[in-house]
Amino acid sequence: MKKSLIALAALGTIASAAQAQSSVTIYGTVDTGITFSNHNARTGTASNGNKFGVDSGNIDTSRLGFKGTEDLGGGLKALFQLEAGFKNDTGAFDGQGFARKSVVGLAGTFGTVTLGRQSDILDDAGHAFTSVKDFGNFVGSPHALDRLEGIRTQNSIRYDSMNLSGFTGSLIYGFGETAGHTTAGQSFGAGGTYANGPLGLYAGYYQSKFGATPSDTLISSITALTGLTPAQLAAANLDGTTVNKTFSLGASYQAGPARLYGNWSRVNVPDLLKQNIFELGADYAVTAPMHLLAAVQHTKTSIDGSQGSKPSATQFNLGLDYYLSKRTDLYTLASYAKGRNGALVGNISAPAVQGDNGNSSQTAIAVGIRHKF
Repeated sequence: MKKSLIALAALGTIASAAQAQSSVTIYGTVDTGITFSNHNARTGTASNGNKFGVDSGNIDTSRLGFKGTEDLGGGLKALFQLEAGFKNDTGAFDGQGFARKSVVGLAGTFGTVTLGRQSDILDDAGHAFTSVKDFGNFVGSPHALDRLEGIRTQNSIRYDSMNLSGFTGSLIYGFGETAGHTTAGQSFGAGGTYANGPLGLYAGYYQSKFGATPSDTLISSITALTGLTPAQLAAANLDGTTVNKTFSLGASYQAGPARLYGNWSRVNVPDLLKQNIFELGADYAVTAPMHLLAAVQHTKTSIDGSQGSKPSATQFNLGLDYYLSKRTDLYTLASYAKGRNGALVGNISAPAVQGDNGNSSQTAIAVGIRHKF
């Protein structure tokens, strides 16, 4: 009897130790608000109208995720993360399965290596050093092509270095998975971030190539922005040729209660267009829970082969964010966007109606609540 009790105690100790070496976390964000916008296209007509509604994901896309680690010993850990987006206003999932993130990998003294569908370092920088951190999806139009809002790379492998006195470097490669044509659909990127004390810096580059199975999902945004079909893109950019080159750099500085930031991005879609996106913004903590937000973006586009007008857009954003707790906040956001010479403003998939002169404008307002768990 005594031996049996000792054996059971030993098994219990081993089970507890094994349990302590691994962990799984369920997390998510639910972000929903009442929104208003004007100059929206009216179904079946060429006119425009106001739109009221309850929208999900004004700042952060509503999401549900699972992540975990297992301690393998010797400083080595296995890890995974699965994340799915959903629309809280309808309850429907946004995309298929875990389309936001689906990775598995290893982490150790060498850094972290992950495999699957994931974002690159420009997405990380966007959520740390730009207006995406404060205004999220409200600044979607100016950032349509510069990859600062989570455009993802599928079939990819990514490496992130350890934190070296505030600096973290990153590399990513996406496989196009086209038989007999290695370069078709492939993508790659590199960059680094520095965050030490009040100063933050980032620089990043990303390049992708056209193919039947592109690893870079940004191509869907390029077709929306240019109005070209995938077949037309294929004609302009044969399989294996570059469809996107993006370079971005920026900085942030914490000056007392104010976080100031600025960034610049250069986007080149060969044989089609070039874009320069400039941004300045601030987050001022009036009190610990209350933050005043402001940002302005300006986008200049030049279309290859066109000697005429050059599309440009400017967007001004103001916001008030009040934190009821670390997990729950109430927000009010307002933006005004002005497009000239054919530039798109508003929702990139359903932009504001343009006049005969190619100019357009849109005012958008949201009042909402965000909860993280």
